[in-house]
Amino acid sequence: QVQLVESGGGLVQPGGSLRLSCTASDFTLDYYAIGWFRQAPGKEREGVSCISSGHDSTYYADSLKGRFTISRDNAGNVYLQMNKLKPEDTANYFCAAGGSFHSADPSRGMDFWGRGTPVTVSS
Repeated sequence: QVQLVESGGGLVQPGGSLRLSCTASDFTLDYYAIGWFRQAPGKEREGVSCISSGHDSTYYADSLKGRFTISRDNAGNVYLQMNKLKPEDTANYFCAAGGSFHSADPSRGMDFWGRGTPVTVSS
């Protein structure tokens, strides 16, 4: 069982930046595709960004392209750099791991889910 842990969320002013991290306790995420998702209160879960295990394929929700960047390091940790944050980015952000991701439905193929880290964008 892969246990995912997200960190880096918090309160930020509009226009600010945050960097979220996704790690696994006692396990490397190197061999998994990783996705970032978010869910705001009263809204459905939304796929934010995904990265393949081979670092060679990424996905971004159309509305977030240019502001968010997904990356992973050699230790297998995965990051989501979020710039120019807007109040509508406020949500609980969580990562997921699986064998692959599908751009049409990013959650498909994700087998393990973290609990998330809250992001609040407000002045």
